[in-house]
Amino acid sequence: MPLTRTRQTLKDVAAACLGWRRAYTDATEVAAVLNAQTETAYRQATNSGLVIGQHDSALVMQPDVLDIRSRVLADVLHLENLLDGARTHGMPTELIQHLEAAVRHGLELSTLLADTTRSTAEAHLAGH
Repeated sequence: MPLTRTRQTLKDVAAACLGWRRAYTDATEVAAVLNAQTETAYRQATNSGLVIGQHDSALVMQPDVLDIRSRVLADVLHLENLLDGARTHGMPTELIQHLEAAVRHGLELSTLLADTTRSTAEAHLAGH
């Protein structure tokens, strides 16, 4: 295991190995997890080896945009299920409002990514 992951507890490592996910009850723990997710995402994006030159045409971008949209849409549908559960079980209003906003923005992102995909085909036809 890389040394950069020393902030994880043994419980976190074991849960990850078993495919379990942990819930956090402390705001400090939640903040640490959110920060770690952000750091990991930026590190992976930086280390992915992708360079701008590899995206030299609209059609080269299209499969990536379609993959991203697929994942976003699946996650938004999962969020909708969480929202339904929160409503069904009378969860706090603030939680429901945040879930509603996340679903709304996720659906907007999905639409924007669909528009982007269409634009890649149009750009190709225009010679780009």
